Amino acid sequence: MSAKTSAYTTDRPVGRADEPTDGTVDAVVIGGGAAGLNGALMLARSRRSVVVIDSGTPRNAPAEGVHGLLGLDGTPPAELLARGREEVRRYGGAVRAGEVVEAAAAPPSADGDPRFAVALADGDVLRARRLLVATGLRDVLPDVPGLAEHWGHGVVHCPYCHGWEVRDRPVGVLAVGPASVHHALLFRQLTDDLVYFTRGTALDADTRERFAARGIRVVDTPVEQVVPAGDGGIAGVRLADGPVVPRSVLAVATSMWARAEGLAGLGLPMRDLPGGAGRHFAAGPAGLTEVPGVWVAGNATDPTAQVGASAAAGALAGAHMNADLAVADTDRALALARRENAHA
Repeated sequence: MSAKTSAYTTDRPVGRADEPTDGTVDAVVIGGGAAGLNGALMLARSRRSVVVIDSGTPRNAPAEGVHGLLGLDGTPPAELLARGREEVRRYGGAVRAGEVVEAAAAPPSADGDPRFAVALADGDVLRARRLLVATGLRDVLPDVPGLAEHWGHGVVHCPYCHGWEVRDRPVGVLAVGPASVHHALLFRQLTDDLVYFTRGTALDADTRERFAARGIRVVDTPVEQVVPAGDGGIAGVRLADGPVVPRSVLAVATSMWARAEGLAGLGLPMRDLPGGAGRHFAAGPAGLTEVPGVWVAGNATDPTAQVGASAAAGALAGAHMNADLAVADTDRALALARRENAHA
């Protein structure tokens, strides 16, 4: 990993005995979404030197507003993240745009404290004692012509994130597997006009009967394409045999894949979601991973977490990281005091 090393300074007092003096920061946070920024906020408020690497590609960028977040409901995602970056910086943390191309463990300190090197696309290399991986995830849509163009607007996935905004409209659920059955029941709470497109997925007699009882129409004919409307929205779904089923909203469960680019060198364990629905980083309580010194928070480890839950997970991980660093700092100070006393 040959590149220039970047050191970051903060507004906090420098030269404390428990701080590395080689440009190593206490923590690097990979990911500038709700989880990463809230983790960084907790660390910065604990007077930890922290750098957030933000790729600038948040999962919820297409959404008009963040919903279900008490006190901030309806806030545009970009505005929420801008506030978060400002808050982290207010406490001395650094937030910089960049792409991580390689992150890996480095030789530990002389007393065994973990060290990591994080290389960026611009050639910088950051050195850190701890890492918080908050890279989020990538939603993968079914391969239906015309679907992706409406993602985040006419095409939605979460009834809690978007449901109120599409209430009482004609909604179509594009099935991707067994999970879509429950998806349909959730969207039925929001509209009386719901069509379930099976798209070749199995639907047993009991489920069909339950759908009929709730007034959910089932269409087994294969879906050919999403038909756009003149106003830029969705007009409906064209079936393979020709007819168009009018719909103004389509709900679809995406495959959710944790963003892991550049992180292979960390050796973080991952887990597959049931039914081939994606993959996420495995983590224990507070986001602790099997790799000493590395935590994970947000959608990278909890694919279904909304913004509030992701932010809370980041805060918890940041607090645990600070606690871990506090123990390491005390161990180092104790070892130094004992050496000094032995030579007195």
